[in-house]
Amino acid sequence: MAPEPLRFRLALCLLLAFVTGGGLLSTSHAQDVPTYKANVNLVNVFVNVTNQNGTIVGGLTKADFKVTEDGRPQTIAVFERQSAIPLSMTLAIDTSGSVRKDLYAEAQAAQHFVHAMLRPQDQMSLMDFADTPREIQPFTNSEKLIERGLKRLRGEPGTAFYDAVKLGAYRLHGKQGRKVLILVSDGGDTVSESTYADALEQALRSEVMIYSIIDVPVEASAGRDTGGEHAMITLAEQTGGKSFYVDEGGLDKAFERVSEDLRTQYLLGYYPRNQEKGVEFHRISVTIPRVAPGQFHISHRTGYYTDEMVSAN
Repeated sequence: MAPEPLRFRLALCLLLAFVTGGGLLSTSHAQDVPTYKANVNLVNVFVNVTNQNGTIVGGLTKADFKVTEDGRPQTIAVFERQSAIPLSMTLAIDTSGSVRKDLYAEAQAAQHFVHAMLRPQDQMSLMDFADTPREIQPFTNSEKLIERGLKRLRGEPGTAFYDAVKLGAYRLHGKQGRKVLILVSDGGDTVSESTYADALEQALRSEVMIYSIIDVPVEASAGRDTGGEHAMITLAEQTGGKSFYVDEGGLDKAFERVSEDLRTQYLLGYYPRNQEKGVEFHRISVTIPRVAPGQFHISHRTGYYTDEMVSAN
């Protein structure tokens, strides 16, 4: 047995080793030990469920849903019905020559929407777009400021639709809660520097849901190309939003359906498990296994990017 003073010095040396972070390892050895960082980022997925008649399905529970990421089952850690999570909304109105005749009606319907939708915890910004996208009113909780902005809508010949989507999504990035871009347009694009792919990628990177209010006389080009109505429809589908035609009850009805959809969302949150390394875009699937395929329509974003957001320029 070591003498008492020696035992004391040995104990002191061990204590100092742990305090300085080396444990029983020397500094050089400690540097050789690999460190691992676990991905603990919560992935939020906002979900709307409708039946075959388009009626919203309420009353579902966490047990009803199944979530997969890149085909791998995930455990739902957060579940909410009729989410009270704050909304950050951008209302982007097309003021180009093709829809300029409807500006007054759009402004009136938008005022009704703002009055019905904006809660104390929410905020909204206002954009118009023609030759270029323009922010008229930065994010605010004031109905009066939004209404004043609606009186400053400015018409021009061209339509920078994709530039407007990209800029609107970019400015929503980093906002808290649910991020929503509401587009009022016919979907035409004549002058954008951005493409459909650019606009969709920015929306997905910024975790923005797009709601498209399609203002055309007749449902025409949907499904035939990547422009016009089809662009508005697919942007909404890919980001977990919805698309509505103005001629199905008018602008007020279209805005009312957007409001109803946002008020009846389910929130599913999960921490990614068994995530494949090196994958830039992770695909999300949400199903309700107990019902037959096609019985319910489930809207949610198709996935998310894990790298840095692209620039709005």
